[in-house]
Amino acid sequence: MTDHSVKHSTFTLERTYAASPATVFAAWSDRDTKAKWFAAEDTRYSLDFRVGGTEAVHGGDGVDLVARSEYHDILPDQRIVYTTALFTGGVLSTVSLTTVRFDRDGDGTRLVLTEQGTFLNDQEQPEWRERGTGDWLDALGRQVAQR
Repeated sequence: MTDHSVKHSTFTLERTYAASPATVFAAWSDRDTKAKWFAAEDTRYSLDFRVGGTEAVHGGDGVDLVARSEYHDILPDQRIVYTTALFTGGVLSTVSLTTVRFDRDGDGTRLVLTEQGTFLNDQEQPEWRERGTGDWLDALGRQVAQR
């Protein structure tokens, strides 16, 4: 019998970066810069950063993972809202809505990311997503520190 479970999860992660909101936003919106901290191993990575635009990330390590995102709201240097569908072996695993805020914090940026996710059939767990998202926010911090 196939497991048809559904889990819902919401998490919020915050990071403070010693870079302006414009710099942090640019690291998110520029394809080549974002690839360095978000999809360094993915030679097929694509980013069309505009409202209605899409992004695709392909997993490796012998696992057929594909994450496809669509951008719904973009306010430069302030906010990004997007949805993502994650497929494992061609099967839908998760669907999520993510909001990213870029708030000025003195000379730096306080980034606040909130994700609301639907996790299907135990193919991925909410705590895995939260940990992985935290890892790439840390990588974003290393990227903006190099600028």
